[in-house]
Amino acid sequence: MRTIAVGDIHGCLDALDAILAAINPCRDDRIIFLGDLVDRGPNSRGVIERIIALEKECRVDCIRGNHELVMIGVLAKLIPIPMWLIIGGDATISSYDGAIDNIPQSHRDFLNRMVPWIETETFVFVHAAYEPSKSMADQTEEFLFWNHLAEPIPGPHCSGKAVFCGHTPQSNGEIGDWGHLICIDTYCFGGQWLTALEVNSKQIWQADKNGRIRTSKRVKTRRWWPF
Repeated sequence: MRTIAVGDIHGCLDALDAILAAINPCRDDRIIFLGDLVDRGPNSRGVIERIIALEKECRVDCIRGNHELVMIGVLAKLIPIPMWLIIGGDATISSYDGAIDNIPQSHRDFLNRMVPWIETETFVFVHAAYEPSKSMADQTEEFLFWNHLAEPIPGPHCSGKAVFCGHTPQSNGEIGDWGHLICIDTYCFGGQWLTALEVNSKQIWQADKNGRIRTSKRVKTRRWWPF
């Protein structure tokens, strides 16, 4: 069984389709999306539809990103629409033919069942960041969804587990690897790559927003697990 983490998609359906074709998921695989599926890119609607369909092919877990958090708030009429528009929500609305009312209930249900983090026996998966001294259950919304990685990089999590995250765009298109913390938001919507990473074997798949697979990439050799 493979466990594959996927970084921030931001509406780049062609990149997602290319990545999934390269991965060729089977029933025993687990794919964990690290959030920010929507906004900025051209086809957030298509991304959500593709992931819903993927749930029939393998195990899929979706972590909520700050962009989903805002979208959910807008749909619940708890956040004003202009706040969504300034972070790329206009592109998402356009993908639903220009009207929020066109967002189907199945997509709303999908957004509402996304989770704030995932912790396994060996790894932690989160959208944005974490406070090293606090368990995942005690993390604040600010760290889970909003804080960007900055120097100094957070130290190892108190669980001793390696943490995989997105949210902070790696503008050079390379995975941010600090050993205990691995960031796979490799800036697809900004002209770099969508990254998928098998967390045990370290296999990497990358595609750009036009669906072109990256055939030459730097594969790091540092161990990403704490044992």
